[in-house]
Amino acid sequence: MIFDTLEHSALYEHLGAGFARGFRYLQAFKPDTPDGRYELDGANVFALVQGYATTPAAGKKFESHRTYIDLQYVADGEELIQYAPIAALTVDTPYVAKDDYLLYRDFAPATSLIFAPRHFALFYPNDGHKPCCCVTAPVKVRKVVVKIRV
Repeated sequence: MIFDTLEHSALYEHLGAGFARGFRYLQAFKPDTPDGRYELDGANVFALVQGYATTPAAGKKFESHRTYIDLQYVADGEELIQYAPIAALTVDTPYVAKDDYLLYRDFAPATSLIFAPRHFALFYPNDGHKPCCCVTAPVKVRKVVVKIRV
């Protein structure tokens, strides 16, 4: 897991062409972009633009992915994402290949990452994460999740 701000994204572009393509998209992203899927390199790299209200962490489950690395970026609003290595988690929903996810039971102590605008995190297949959580109270968020094929 990597947590940083978009101002430092050049430090991570060397991780591969998909990362560089994703960071370039985020650098040019406009918050008024409609929700939806935007292909950056076909099924290898694509962006999911989302608008939603955050909700309490207690009502959510940890997730992880096998096929894609998540580059999660908050463009507007604030969000808490909890992190825990999947080795410490217990599977609740087995792997769903069609949608590339597993779900896990809650875990304590998890690491809480607080995202403000221009913060991003890279979540690899061994990184459990619980996104879309409110920091103190529900707020509207504009977010982009860039999916980078492993």
